[in-house]
Amino acid sequence: MKVCVVGSGGREHALVNSLAKSASVVATPGNPGMDRAQVTNQVPEEIEADLYVIGPEVPLVEGLGDRLRSQGKVVFGPGSDGAKLEGSKAWMKDILARAKIPTARYQSCGNIQEAVEFLNTLKSPYVIKTDGLAAGKGVLVTESYEEALHDIEAKLSGKSFAGAGKTIVIEEFMDGYELSVMAICDGKSVFPLQAAQDYKRVGNGNQGPNTGGMGAYSPVALVDMKLVDRVVNECIEPLVYQFRQDSIDYGGFVDVGLMITEEGPKIVEFNIRFGDPETQVVLPLLTNDLATILYEAASGSLKTVPTFSVQTCVGVVLASQGYPDGPIRTGDPIIGLDTASQSSGSGVAILHAGTQVSENGQILTGGGRVLNVTALGADVNEARECAYRALGEITWPGMHFRMDIGN
Repeated sequence: MKVCVVGSGGREHALVNSLAKSASVVATPGNPGMDRAQVTNQVPEEIEADLYVIGPEVPLVEGLGDRLRSQGKVVFGPGSDGAKLEGSKAWMKDILARAKIPTARYQSCGNIQEAVEFLNTLKSPYVIKTDGLAAGKGVLVTESYEEALHDIEAKLSGKSFAGAGKTIVIEEFMDGYELSVMAICDGKSVFPLQAAQDYKRVGNGNQGPNTGGMGAYSPVALVDMKLVDRVVNECIEPLVYQFRQDSIDYGGFVDVGLMITEEGPKIVEFNIRFGDPETQVVLPLLTNDLATILYEAASGSLKTVPTFSVQTCVGVVLASQGYPDGPIRTGDPIIGLDTASQSSGSGVAILHAGTQVSENGQILTGGGRVLNVTALGADVNEARECAYRALGEITWPGMHFRMDIGN
């Protein structure tokens, strides 16, 4: 089988590595670390493949899946109608209400007056979200009423996140612990993957602003299959049923961001693509063939149940100076990549998330989140020790990372 992976980040690098175990892989636009794929700048519509796996949310929201399917291609990823689940938080909240899926009390607001009126019905902390795509950074959680007001004004005016923020969602704060449950869907059946814990805040101890994710680990000690099954039964299957009622054929991935509260699981967000950085720690644990599973789902006949090893995987994100608030420093030579790969054992992977190549072939920083260092171990302590030992070989000016992933 030949598989085309669309995207260039750490998630797509993990997909390439897993798919390449059984398939021939081409990646567009790919990244400098994808040595297990043919990397090309061709647009997906010009590439011939048996299966197309779309990694990032933006091309899905913009209808790449629809365009490929119109050419008769087999595509893993929703069309633009289902992609609104991530493309619009207000639309997502509305479909949750219709499907009776548990979530925080909320209101979608398009002007300051209605936003302030609803804010005044809530207790601190306050949760303010952009409606549109914001690369995982469009959420403010604050104890300060004044900061919440300032954020509302900045988003609704377009000063922050431009058009993505001109409608906002204000939510009641949910108390509990966060969890990601990812599932594969063929439009009817839902097969969950192993649960992962994501670390959104930039600093140790969950301090600082939200990011696209600073690391993750899987499996999660607090989570058993009983809880995963409850999430599937109460949150994902009702969503898929509602999609069918709305004539939306959803074949692709569902990444459920949850808060596990005293009342049970409640939805924080739905993502329409593999989670990042959760994918980087879940796929190394998969013991059966990813290409087969995704092809079945894309063809509407999912029957291979994903299975996983008993190991643990920990992944740590290495970020550029300035991330996530900017200005982000890029163009620095990355030192120690070869040493980290060669000295750390077969269970370590260095996944490129934001890199570029200089004219003389040197790997340089090229984005905010630059690398994911993942490691396997018999338990979380062994895996995190191996990951941190490997990343200790890597450096560039201003590099930063969290020290508490999996701790």
